[in-house]
Amino acid sequence: MKKERKFPEVMAGIFSDEVISFTLHGLFMPESDNLRLSGNCKVFYDGGSIVLQAGDREIEFTGQLMLVPVDPSCSFTLHGVTIGLEFHWQRKEDQSFRGCLRFKAGNEKITVINQIPVEEYLKSVISSEMRANASEELLKAHAVISRGWLLAQIEKRRNIAVDTEKYRTDFTSDTEIIRWYDREDHKEFDVCADDHCQRYQGITKVATPAVIKAVEETSGEVMTYEGSICDTRYYKCCGGLTELFENVWEPVSHPYLQRIVDNPVPPEAYDLDFTKDENIRKWISSKPEAFCNTTDKKVLNQVLNDYDLETTDFYRWTVTYSRDELSELIRTKTGIDFGIINELIPLERGTSGRIIRLKIEGTLKTMIIGKELEIRKSLSKTHLYSSCFIPEKIVRDGEVFFILHGAGWGHGVGLCQIGAAVMGAKGYKYDEILMHYFKGARLERKY
Repeated sequence: MKKERKFPEVMAGIFSDEVISFTLHGLFMPESDNLRLSGNCKVFYDGGSIVLQAGDREIEFTGQLMLVPVDPSCSFTLHGVTIGLEFHWQRKEDQSFRGCLRFKAGNEKITVINQIPVEEYLKSVISSEMRANASEELLKAHAVISRGWLLAQIEKRRNIAVDTEKYRTDFTSDTEIIRWYDREDHKEFDVCADDHCQRYQGITKVATPAVIKAVEETSGEVMTYEGSICDTRYYKCCGGLTELFENVWEPVSHPYLQRIVDNPVPPEAYDLDFTKDENIRKWISSKPEAFCNTTDKKVLNQVLNDYDLETTDFYRWTVTYSRDELSELIRTKTGIDFGIINELIPLERGTSGRIIRLKIEGTLKTMIIGKELEIRKSLSKTHLYSSCFIPEKIVRDGEVFFILHGAGWGHGVGLCQIGAAVMGAKGYKYDEILMHYFKGARLERKY
């Protein structure tokens, strides 16, 4: 008799609110009760407890509530889920899921968590991150890196829980704020369901036969380095060069996350020593050949969902602010009154040209900020496409403007989704795509 494979499970945090409305499709049971629940329900926070309203019943649970489906085919719909939090495509939508539905009370809100086998979770992630018309090799590559990233985060969460004092996400002083965003928000679950981690929208995005095939044919496969699961990060577009992990998150070097030229051969006539100002200016002001340097709508349509397609310029881009706009924006986003902004000065760049330390000079205050996401959050109402940019100050009709000339979309560490889509379209196999972005790693089946 063939032994049934047991898959690890993931706890995915969907969202938090004081009141959460949801619909149960099929029968669900509270873990600690013999009740059978179905249909429209609601939970709300009440002094540390969770109050469940189901039909004419109102039941109080202390701390947490777990609803278990009676049958695996049962599902539930969460109403008013926020997606794209703080990004330019932020919106609310109803989302449906399978698996267990967990509610946890804390900070005067209730957090919704979906507990589900990793392989089922991945079918949704790939459907949320990719389109159904993506190439088979791209889908397989993405299944491997999404699985590896997830398992690495679960392991990391366990390690942090054991030794919380060693893990920190900022270094601050009166003159400098260096901060990064990774595990600090996720103490109650393994990963969130939004772009902060990887998009997970349950069965809202119907898993196509191609996605199911890609996940099942790579089942249990991850990238490993010296026997350990690689933290296989990804993002939209590197802009021609990838970045080092330690320049974006905690100061830990991962040998498989090197600077990669996103091209079969290094671009000619470019000096990639970005400690020299003239080199970064030439790089960003031109469009060197790269896998991710594409305007092919057929390829982009594989990677970009409807709200991502609202972004048309990503390989090279510009953002313009008047000095008053920029001063108010930075004051609002950082909570620091710099006065009128006089200068934006890059002090340190990573291997891809992304700024990791930026000096902001104002009439009232001067400070250094970093790392890349802190910079992106501070210089945009949502998020700047990347921190790989050259700031230019100009005077037009007597008014001062700041123009940011930029490259790439996202943090730049690991796999470039648009570059990988182009590689798939060019005939590269999924293992070749993975070896391109994760040098020195190997493909291995863990379960």
